[in-house]
Amino acid sequence: QVQLVESGGGLVEPGGSLRLSCASSSTWFSRYNMAWYRQAPGNQRELVARISSVRVTNYADSVKGRFTISRDNAKKTVFLQMNSLKPEDTAVYYCNGERDSIYYWGQGTQVTVSS
Repeated sequence: QVQLVESGGGLVEPGGSLRLSCASSSTWFSRYNMAWYRQAPGNQRELVARISSVRVTNYADSVKGRFTISRDNAKKTVFLQMNSLKPEDTAVYYCNGERDSIYYWGQGTQVTVSS
């Protein structure tokens, strides 16, 4: 069973930045496609950003130009750098790992953007 542990969430003012981290327990981390999802109260979980095993990235339109996903395979960690945060970015952010159509989820980390 692969474990994913997120960290880095918190409260930040509009326009501020946060960096989320997701550490994996898997020896085969480099072979996983990794992603960040988020879910705000009353909303469905949505894809925020994705990075493939070969480092191809894609982003939701709402975060393009503000968020950057990256990975460090040696540390078995994926990151989400979030800049120019807006109140509508407030949500629980979940780390996701996928390989061979098997998906793993972290427990989530709360991000709140408020003045």
